[in-house]
Amino acid sequence: MTTSLPPRAGRRCHNALNPFHSTLYFSPDLDREFGALGLTDPAAMRLAARSAPLGAVGAGTVAATFYNYRWELLDRHLPAVWETAAPAAVLDARLRAVDATLRRLLGEEAVASPEMAEAAVLALRAAEACTRHARPLYSANADLPVPAEPHLAYWHAATLLREHRGDGHLTALLSAGLDPVEALASHTATGKGMTPRWVLGSRGWNRADWEAARERLRGRGYLDADGELTETGKRLREELEETTDRLDAAPYEHLGAAGVERLTELGRGFLAAAAGAGAFPDGLVGKD
Repeated sequence: MTTSLPPRAGRRCHNALNPFHSTLYFSPDLDREFGALGLTDPAAMRLAARSAPLGAVGAGTVAATFYNYRWELLDRHLPAVWETAAPAAVLDARLRAVDATLRRLLGEEAVASPEMAEAAVLALRAAEACTRHARPLYSANADLPVPAEPHLAYWHAATLLREHRGDGHLTALLSAGLDPVEALASHTATGKGMTPRWVLGSRGWNRADWEAARERLRGRGYLDADGELTETGKRLREELEETTDRLDAAPYEHLGAAGVERLTELGRGFLAAAAGAGAFPDGLVGKD
């Protein structure tokens, strides 16, 4: 495929925007806002926060769109969570939590800065070229109004771009024949995914599930006896990302090389500030 962009430019931009979206899931502001709605279970809160754009869906829809969560965890909370708080109320509370989170992590000066407004414009422009077909989480978020405040518009656009790439990534995982736990375990083995403790704590799987998936990956030649990626496994993970890059190329081609470079620069700056302010817990990413 011909491209006007440097290699992996879209992926680098995604890597700056995706974690910025995810600051919400580790925020005490989310706990406070959702607690006011009557949601107190951490798993229920985070499932509701991400799935609310889809409407009052059940476990089946979320299993399909989230891919790597254990059914029993989803079935425990969905659709029951919507009896406590309707999706519209969850979406309103989600945006209030994002507002409070970004003001707390970045500070009022950064939130109101010209750079934030510029980042919002660039990210929204990129999202203009996202496509809806076979992109359920992107498409559901794209139906939501764009917030007026630049920092919320930037977070919204980061969400659109994150879910657009994520929806495409699921296609790549299916094509590679990786089941949910194999996908998680192979990603963790790269050193860029969540540690097993965080995966098991958030996705509902247990240690036996994890070890069984690792054994299957060994049997297919993707992991060695020590649980490290083999050369075949490394190629698999890179091919997954390359396929995802191809499926996610349109928004970054639309923005153009200069725009992608500038959005990546701005996004990295905001992400570094958020991380420096404690946006993410210690020990979140790694192999162990």
